[in-house]
Amino acid sequence: MEGSLRLGFLLVLCILAFLRPAAAIRFVIDREECFSHNVDYEGDTVHVSFVVIKAETPWHYTEDGVDLVVRDPNGNQIHDSRDKISDKFEFIVHRRGVHRFCFTNKSPYHETVDFDVLVSHFSYYDQHAKDEHFSALFEQIAKLDEALYNIQFEQHWLEAQTDRQAILNENMSRRAVHKAFFESAALIAASVVQVYLLHRLFERKLGTSRV
Repeated sequence: MEGSLRLGFLLVLCILAFLRPAAAIRFVIDREECFSHNVDYEGDTVHVSFVVIKAETPWHYTEDGVDLVVRDPNGNQIHDSRDKISDKFEFIVHRRGVHRFCFTNKSPYHETVDFDVLVSHFSYYDQHAKDEHFSALFEQIAKLDEALYNIQFEQHWLEAQTDRQAILNENMSRRAVHKAFFESAALIAASVVQVYLLHRLFERKLGTSRV
């Protein structure tokens, strides 16, 4: 019984040790917006994704996208995305510390961007195992932890893509309704003008025949 409790306690500590920092944010960008994220260990893998959800006006639709520049703690550029509506990538951290993610919006409109950062780190690589029999168990838990976080990362990416498509469909439907309304109004106005012109034409013909 005591051995089972020890094993359970070790499993909980192991799982807690594998938890890694993640950040997800949805923000509105005018011209430029920068975010900082601290990475504690060299060799970690940083997963990044973003999706331009919508513009400030439903009548505005463009494929221009936004720019994203990633810099390491020394200010060196380590990734560059240009004119992207959405993007997903990863990179290996060669220098631990605060990394900066700077977005640039070239559109004259405000854009809503969904931004997600996930850091993958296997903490047991930095520690000396005291019991070699747990090595295989730690490895399997680490793989399971990585798979679960990858699923969560992909799910967030797909949700952002779905939100963008839903907003685009709603805007297109709204524009279609407004277009039909304006076309109907124009048709009614043209009919009124035609009736008026015909009425004036008949009045002139009637006046001429009387003369």
